[in-house]
Amino acid sequence: MPEPIRTQELPAGLLTHPEMVRACRLRDFAVVFRLVKTRAGIYPSMIARRCDLTPSRVGEVMSGRRRLLHMDVVERIADGLRIPGHMLGLARREWETPVGLRDTDGDIKPPRPSPRPTSVPQAVPPPPVAVPGSDVDSILALTSRADPNPSTLHALRSSIEDYWRRDDQHGGEALRPAVVGQLRYVVGLLREHRPAPIRQGLYGVAAELARLTGWTYFDARQYNQARSYFAEALQFAREIDDREFMANVLACMSLQATYQDRPADALAFVTAAQDEARAADGTTPRVLSMLSMREAFAHATLGSRTATHAAIAEAHRHFERVGSSDPDPAWVTYFDETKLIVDTGIAHGRLGEAQTAVPLIAEALRRESRTNQRGRAFHAFWLARTQLSTGNLDEACRTATDALRPASSVASERVTWHLREFYDELAPYRREPVALAFESRLRDLFPGQVSATRRP
Repeated sequence: MPEPIRTQELPAGLLTHPEMVRACRLRDFAVVFRLVKTRAGIYPSMIARRCDLTPSRVGEVMSGRRRLLHMDVVERIADGLRIPGHMLGLARREWETPVGLRDTDGDIKPPRPSPRPTSVPQAVPPPPVAVPGSDVDSILALTSRADPNPSTLHALRSSIEDYWRRDDQHGGEALRPAVVGQLRYVVGLLREHRPAPIRQGLYGVAAELARLTGWTYFDARQYNQARSYFAEALQFAREIDDREFMANVLACMSLQATYQDRPADALAFVTAAQDEARAADGTTPRVLSMLSMREAFAHATLGSRTATHAAIAEAHRHFERVGSSDPDPAWVTYFDETKLIVDTGIAHGRLGEAQTAVPLIAEALRRESRTNQRGRAFHAFWLARTQLSTGNLDEACRTATDALRPASSVASERVTWHLREFYDELAPYRREPVALAFESRLRDLFPGQVSATRRP
């Protein structure tokens, strides 16, 4: 018996349901498909037809055996199930604009004015700017005669350096579309035959862009997406046997695992990173020092005091061998003496060794560049929480208040989470004048955060 024809639109209640909103944001299509089935009555066979997928593939997704990551598939799901583009991190879909607001050639036309003014004037938003779809970009790319050369690689790497600088200043949320677009462009270049040096360079650039994309998702605490892009970065780096960069990506995955309270995973990732780094030719002391510090974070999260202290000592021994002429890869130059100091303090703080941690983090904050808004906010909240753990309420609130300005200047859910952590820990002291002053400033710069509860 054939399935009845159902309306194309999903129920408004489903599109606004918190579980659906979160699943779409994470692109967790196992949950999306399950909710579409249970709450909209659209069964897997119909999902497959609407999204141009095979029923077996839909079944694998719903059972958790397969993940859907390719952008063209995500776009087909948005269009097939009528999920608004913004919910999946896409541009506004064409069907989201009512037919009556389009010209005959498909362009959007402004709405007609009402013949009689309403009693309360309504502001009409400007029509969205028409931009070509991603399929148009792909078609036009076929006509391009550009042949990548060393100058192309230099330009791409310069862009990546600029992305990282802006990420430190403003967070990665607004940068991500540009980074992903450039990643698509580079992957497109790799589809054609290229001379070996150019191909190797393109793979290296693709690995860096995928790692940067993963980092922006990590900073947004969208861990599933971050891990997917980190895995892509590993694949690109493996194509050219860049073991140092593979170590870098694994170190990122280790750090993410500490945030997810998976210390065993964190230790496994950083141990694998150290193995890759030792197997690479010419791994620099700065890289080895950074990896030892990530190992210290993993041990500290496990609560292993002896192993943490040993890893910290190893990080400092490696750093003592750093030389100005070392051929450090660009991605590790951020790990300078200031970063070594603050990470040492954070590792001690994770162990509960507040008396050791406080002066280290405070000294690093004194040295840290004021252009690194996220770093200053992040480290200041660490310092405030550590000061609070020693019972120094006045210093903790002053430090946290100073951190609010840089925190408000950067789009980073990770920083906001640390702010919530501090605010939760301040609960026993809420009636104290210094705590009330901090809360007043918090309300000014972060309206809505005061009542937010910490995410588990």
